[in-house]
Amino acid sequence: EMSEMSERSKQNVAHGLAWSYYVGYLKIVLPRVKKSMEAFSRANPNLLVCRKTWKLHILVPLSCDVSDDLEKADSNIQYVTDLTETTLARAGIKKRVYKHSLYTIRDEENQLWHCAVEYATPLQSLYAMSQDECAAFSQEERLEQAKLFYRTLEEILKGSKECADAYRLIAYEEPEEAETHFLSREIVWHLRQEHHEEIAVLEGSHPHTPCTALDSSELNLQISVSDLPQPLRTDGF
Repeated sequence: EMSEMSERSKQNVAHGLAWSYYVGYLKIVLPRVKKSMEAFSRANPNLLVCRKTWKLHILVPLSCDVSDDLEKADSNIQYVTDLTETTLARAGIKKRVYKHSLYTIRDEENQLWHCAVEYATPLQSLYAMSQDECAAFSQEERLEQAKLFYRTLEEILKGSKECADAYRLIAYEEPEEAETHFLSREIVWHLRQEHHEEIAVLEGSHPHTPCTALDSSELNLQISVSDLPQPLRTDGF
């Protein structure tokens, strides 16, 4: 009965996508991100000066509108290079490659920021489902699923020791009227916060985070926490 209720409300979709994204990707790559950033920084000491930005910045657009080319999405975002790749045997695939791209982000004052950034790829599945008649996903349901995906992923990562301090989730709602450099401004806002956090740590004070960031408390869902499907845990998690 619980399974049928979950399927009817589609709660299991985003929940499953979040766990799959974590177990099948983030849990593999995030523990290796800092070493890749450190290696790049040694070769390019003037680019990654703030260690707090040595993490993977994961974009979570609640519209699920994921661009395959960040440079086309925002001209203030420019590709620099790929970080050191990780090669593993995975699910029968020999030498499967995992890698991240480093970008330069130009702010409104023409200052350049550098970071590894990419979209949360499962959002592409949610968007595709909303376009497929078989999935019967409305735009409102897609938004609800995107919020649930973000909140579930946030909770999973908070409890992951392997991934601690190796990521930053950037959830955002795009403005109704298109803004040319909305995405770059959103990323730079987070990079500035990380920079302030590093300064605060060096000075021994507590960083102050403005309340303008979109966090999980703002992602109001139409379902209660008690109705959420529970993760299937094994000794491997």
